[in-house]
Formats: sequence, C-alpha cells, structure tokens
Amino acid sequence: MSEAIYQNLKTHGVITPFDVSDLNLSFIIPAFNEEKLLPETLKCIRQSASVLTEKGLEWEIVVCDNNSTDQTSIIARENGAKVVFEPKNQIARARNAGASIAKGQWFVFIDADSIPSPALFMDLADTIASGSVAGGGCVLEMEGDIRWFYRFWLGMWNRMSQVMSWAAGSFVYSRADGFRAVGGFPEDCYAGEEIGFSRQLKRWARRSGLEFRILEKYPLLTSPRKIYLYSKWELIKTFLISFFCYPFVRGRRSAWFMWYDGRR
Repeated sequence: MSEAIYQNLKTHGVITPFDVSDLNLSFIIPAFNEEKLLPETLKCIRQSASVLTEKGLEWEIVVCDNNSTDQTSIIARENGAKVVFEPKNQIARARNAGASIAKGQWFVFIDADSIPSPALFMDLADTIASGSVAGGGCVLEMEGDIRWFYRFWLGMWNRMSQVMSWAAGSFVYSRADGFRAVGGFPEDCYAGEEIGFSRQLKRWARRSGLEFRILEKYPLLTSPRKIYLYSKWELIKTFLISFFCYPFVRGRRSAWFMWYDGRR
C-alpha cells in the first residue's frame, strides 16, 4: 500500500497501526450456472483491477458456487479464483458464503454477468482512500443496443439508487467490519437483499461517522440477458411483484423465478 493512501486512511481512522501490512479488497461473485458469462467477468475484473495494484492495493477474487449444475466451479478455479460452495440456492446466502472466506478489508460484490471498468475501480480506490465511506454501490448501464423502455427503466433505477442510497446488487462495496457488524445480507428474502443490506449499512455508517456512497462517474456495464430470456409478461409480472407485493413474497423463492429457474 502506498504511503499516501496509508496516511490518509490512518488519519481518518479506517485502519490502525495494528493492521498496516496491507489494505486489500475481496471481489465476491455469487454464481449459479454461470459458465457462459463468468469467464469474461473474471477476465475483466483482473484487467480492471490492475489500477488497484498500481495504487498499492492487494486484491483477490472469490466465487461462491451456489449449487450450480454446470462448470461454474471449474471455470472459477481455472481462472485463479477462490471457490466456496453454498448448497442452498439463494443469492443472499451465496454472497454471505463468499464473504465468509474472503480475506479483504473491503468486500466488493459483483454479479457474474457484469463488467467493471478500470475507471470504476479507480473511482472505488479513491473513494476508499478518502477514509469517509463505509460502503455503497454504483450506477448501472446495460450492455448493447436495447429498447428505449429498458433504458428508461434503468435510468429510473439509477436515480432512485442515488436518492435513496440503495446499492444495486450488481455492485455493492463495503468495509469488511461494517459487513460483519450488520450481519451481512439478510437471508430471509430471495431477492432485494441488497436493499436490506444498504439500509443496515447506512445505519452503521452514520453511527461510525461515515457515509454510504453511490459512485456515479463510471457506470457498471451489466448484461441485459433477462430481457431476452424472459417474455414481456414475465418481466412485467416481476416488476409488479417487486413494487407492490414485495413484503408478502420476499421469502418465497417461486416469486423470484427470474433469478432461480436456471435460464441462462
């Protein structure tokens, strides 16, 4: 870790003289049958993380195989990732299982169908170095040429994310001690766990004199595959459930079929 980054972090109380050996990050990827897109995601994380290495930050990649039936685990290991297995097919549990073996002082949760840029990681490193942040997320951008309706919807989400300080599940970063203090992602829901986690981490951040920050300069590029894998009715149904029925069906896996039926 560079001396400038260390002194800044030490001044703001993020690290102490007892843990100055390094400041490192763990990129944690929950993965259920992701053999198609995982190789590209791992490749891009490694390429983009070179900017972190240049800043003196160390990093690792952790993949949680969430009961996959394909080559997800093999691909992850072949690409140098640490792998942990979570038998219960649930995103929150997969994220928490990945965090359980992660060694970083910061956790960065990235979906297996997302492509982070070097600029985003640079922004993340600068945010960490500020010493004033406990965690957060970033705005999103869908890959490829998609219809205006979906871009409009994504724009609405980005705005809501900024106003409400809600991290999208595609990219959530957190101090490891903050993550553990709030108990990780809530495991009583099959979707929307990132919102519950955001709320809990924000409370912890306020008590610690820190902030929860959504990174806005460089969007995370994410796959629009659900648009093509599911019918318009299925997309609309999921949208309506999310906004009007969430408290009643959050713990019902069948309501969130788009995340669990294995279509890839």
